[in-house]
Amino acid sequence: MWQLKHWLLATALLTFLVVACNKTKEPAEEPVVFDDTPYVMEYGALPPPNLPEDNPLTKAGVQLGRMLFYEKKLSGDNTQACADCHRQEHAFTDTSRFSIGIAEMPGHRQAMSVFNMAWHTNDFFWDGRAELLRDQALMPIQDELEMNESLENVVAKLNDIQMYRDQFIRAFGSEEITTEKIALALEQFMLSIVSYNSKYDRYLAGIENLSESEERGRELYFTEYNPFFPQYSGADCQHCHGGMNLENDLYQNNGLDTDANITDIGREAVTDNPYDKAKFKVPSLRNIALTPPYMHDGRFQTLEEVIDHYNEGIQTSETADPTVIYTQETGLMLTEQDKQDLLNFLHTLTDETLITNPEYASPFEE
Repeated sequence: MWQLKHWLLATALLTFLVVACNKTKEPAEEPVVFDDTPYVMEYGALPPPNLPEDNPLTKAGVQLGRMLFYEKKLSGDNTQACADCHRQEHAFTDTSRFSIGIAEMPGHRQAMSVFNMAWHTNDFFWDGRAELLRDQALMPIQDELEMNESLENVVAKLNDIQMYRDQFIRAFGSEEITTEKIALALEQFMLSIVSYNSKYDRYLAGIENLSESEERGRELYFTEYNPFFPQYSGADCQHCHGGMNLENDLYQNNGLDTDANITDIGREAVTDNPYDKAKFKVPSLRNIALTPPYMHDGRFQTLEEVIDHYNEGIQTSETADPTVIYTQETGLMLTEQDKQDLLNFLHTLTDETLITNPEYASPFEE
C-alpha cells in the first residue's frame, strides 16, 4: 500500500511537470508564405488609375516597396535612401535646389515629387529618360551623384537580411532577390502614393468653400489670357496644368531662357531631336506650396517668383511653347491683387493627408 501511494504521487508529479513544460513551450512560428492580397488604392474623385497589368499592387508588394524606399542600404555607403530626396513632409521631394548625394555632391536637377504616378501617361524624370516607373526606380541607385551603388551589391546586402528574404517570399513567392523584383516592388509603393484630398478637392466635392480671394484665384487659374479684353483676361494656368491631376503629360519649354542662355537641353538629350531642346516634363501643381524651389533647376525659391516669371519674365527661344510666347508682349497683366489671389488658390492644392498618412511613412519607425 505504501509503495502504491508513492507510485501514484510520482506519477502525478511527472504529469504536472509535463503539463507545465507544455504550457511554457514557445508556439511554433507561422511559416512565411506568398500573399497576393490586393492592395486597394483610394483616389477620391480622380479617374481610375493607369496601373501596370504585369505588376498588380498587392499588400505584400507595396509593403516591400515601402521598406526599400526607406532602406539606406540601397546606397553605396549605407547612408542614403530614396526617401532622403523624396520626403513625405515635402510631398515626396526635398527643398534643395539640387539634391545632395552620398558623396555630398549635388545632382543636376531639382528632385521631382513622387505622388499620383499612376496618372502619368508619359515617361519619368524631367527629361523622360525612364519609360516605366520601375525603370526610374533603379537609376538613382546607380547614379554616382546620388546613391552610387551597384545593383549587384544591393542584392547581396538585402540577401544578408532575413527580414527582406521573408518579405520577398510574401511579395513574389520566392526568397530569391533580384534587381527586377526590387524595381517592381518600388514601382508598387510609388504607385500607391496618392494625393486627392486638398481643400480644392473638397471644394469640388461640395463639402468646403473657398474664400473670396481663393475663388478669384481659381477663376484666374482657369481663365485664358486675353490681350484684347484685359478685364476678362486670366492667368491661363490650365493649358499646362489642367485636368484632375493638374498637369498635361507633355514636355514643354516654358520660356525660362533665350537660346543663347540654355545650358540644360532637357528632353533633347533623350530624343536627339532639336525640337525638344529645353523641354521638360510638366509637373502636377498639386501640393505646389510644399515643394520649393521651382523649375527643373530650382531657380525660383518662391511661388511669387514663379508667378512673376509667367506674368512678365517669359524669354523667347526656338522651342518655347507658343502659349507662353503669346503672352510675352504684354505679360499676363496680373495686378498685385490678382497675384495674391492666384497664390491663395495655389495653397488650396495642398493635401495635408498626403504628408501625414502613416501608410507612406517609414516602416522602420513605427
